[in-house]
Amino acid sequence: MATGTSAQPPLVLPGTRTGRDPERSLRRGPRRTPPEVVAANQRDRLLDGFVRTVAQAGYARTRVSDICQAAGVTRPVFYELFKGKEDAFLAAHRYGTALVVEAMEEAHAQAADWPGAVRAGLGALLGILAEAPAFAVMAIVEIDAVGPAGWEAREALLARFRDFFTDLPEVELPVPAQELVDTVVGGVYSAIHRRIAAGRTAELPGLLPGLTFSVLAPFLGPERAAAHLADPAPSANPLPVCLAPDA
Repeated sequence: MATGTSAQPPLVLPGTRTGRDPERSLRRGPRRTPPEVVAANQRDRLLDGFVRTVAQAGYARTRVSDICQAAGVTRPVFYELFKGKEDAFLAAHRYGTALVVEAMEEAHAQAADWPGAVRAGLGALLGILAEAPAFAVMAIVEIDAVGPAGWEAREALLARFRDFFTDLPEVELPVPAQELVDTVVGGVYSAIHRRIAAGRTAELPGLLPGLTFSVLAPFLGPERAAAHLADPAPSANPLPVCLAPDA
């Protein structure tokens, strides 16, 4: 588990734990475990196994049997919980990205002004993905292989990123603000995608100065944007990420 100074519980993204961890197995005993507890346990393990398998083999080459093997869960149970491989992908993507966006929102809200909020939110995003490489590959890179349902999920995520621009400072722009926001969000996502696709996920926090400048400059101008880069750097990750060694 990553260390941190926050008193909050660690962020547990799909793929940051091993599905076959013996400590996650339900113990047999005289008292029967409630069915809903069993189902939740199996679902979490399948999501972890799914993300790790997709990150290693790629979505197209991942088989349901591979997911079940990684999770220590049977194939019939998989189909009780998910319609198929695509359904499992979308479940892992929705759940994990919601946690990431919530952490970004928290970092954003704690900043004193909009430029600081941008930097804090980006720092949270980059730090979390850097510490959860399997999830980063699945959610950012392999989503391209899913097809229309994956593209729709990506658009939903980008729409949530646009929410970080609702408190833009009042400045006169030569183009509609929404068009500029879409361009900025797309550029940030593309830069992150390239680094993860190249197998350099651990380097993501190093993108913070450049990405911060690229977001601020269109709205504040280069000089004001550059001035904010001299501010104390935010914590790269406000929440520690729960990590488990590869099985």
